[in-house]
Amino acid sequence: MVKILAPHAGEMVYDPACGTGGMLLETLHYVKEHGGDENLMLGKLFGQEKNLTTSAIARMNLFLHGAEDFHIERGDTLRNPAFYSGDSLARFDCVIANPPFSLKKWGEDIWESDPYGRNFAGLPPAKTGDYAWVQHMIKSMADKTGRMAVVLPHGVLFRMAQEGKIRTKILEMDILDAVIGLGPNLFYGTGLSACILVFRETKPKAHRNKVIFIDASKEYKTGRAQNELQPEHVDRMHKWYGNYKDVEGICRIVTIDEIRENEFNLNIARYVEPSVEEESISVEDAVANLKQSLESAYTAEDHLKKLLKKAGMMA
Repeated sequence: MVKILAPHAGEMVYDPACGTGGMLLETLHYVKEHGGDENLMLGKLFGQEKNLTTSAIARMNLFLHGAEDFHIERGDTLRNPAFYSGDSLARFDCVIANPPFSLKKWGEDIWESDPYGRNFAGLPPAKTGDYAWVQHMIKSMADKTGRMAVVLPHGVLFRMAQEGKIRTKILEMDILDAVIGLGPNLFYGTGLSACILVFRETKPKAHRNKVIFIDASKEYKTGRAQNELQPEHVDRMHKWYGNYKDVEGICRIVTIDEIRENEFNLNIARYVEPSVEEESISVEDAVANLKQSLESAYTAEDHLKKLLKKAGMMA
C-alpha cells in the first residue's frame, strides 16, 4: 500500500489508526530503499492510536528503527482527532490506514454535527464505521498533492442504504482512483478478504472520470495460520496499478458512467471477469481423439452384444 502511494522524502505522512506503527515504518523503509535519506522524514510522520499500550509500542518501534522526530498521539481519531489546523483538520500528502473493520459504536452521535465536516457525504451507520474512516481520511488529504489508501472489508464496495448513498457522493467527486481486491486471511483477527481503496485529491488527466479495478485475490502465499503477501505479490499489484491498462482477468479501467449504470456498486466481479484457461488442441490431435473414441465405442458395443446373446436377450 505504501508502494502504491509512492511517498517521497519530505512529504507529510499520516496514519489515523496507526496501531503499532507498521505502515509508518514501511514509509521509512520505502524512502530509504528508493535512494532517499530517512533523515528527510524528520517531523513528517504522524499517527494516532486509541489504545494506550499499542500507541506506546508504535513510538518504540519508530524509535528503534531510527526515527527521531515523529508525532504519535493517543486518542480516539473519530471522536477526538489529534491533528488540526485552526478549525479544520490538518492536511497531509499521504494518508494511509488499516482501520478496524466495521467498527461498532464508533462515534455517530458526535458526527451528526461534526465540527470538522467529516460527514460531508453522509452519516455512516451506527453499527458500521468503515465510511467514517474513509471520510476522515479524505478530509485529511492535502489540496492537490493529497492521496490516500485504506484497507477495508469488501462490504464497503456494495452495501446499500446509508453506505450506498455515501459511496455515490464520493464517487461523484471523482477522487477514487483504484479498487484492489486482496486474497483471504491476510490480516490478523479476520479470515475475510479485504480490499484497498486508493484516492487522489487531484487525479492525473488520464485517470479522470475513471476507476481501475484490480483483482489481486490470488496474490498471496498460503500459510498455516495466516496467508502472507510476498514482495513479488506487492510488485505485481504495483505494476498493474502503475501501468494503468486493462489486463484480461486481472484489471480493467471503468468509467464513472458505467459505475453509475451499476448503481455505484463497486463489487470487483462486476467489472473484472476471471479468465478461463481453455485447453487448445490441434486438428490432428482432435481427429486422433475422435478415432480413439469411436474405436472404444465400437468395442463397448460388441461387448454389450455378447452379453445380451449370452443372456438370451438377443438372437
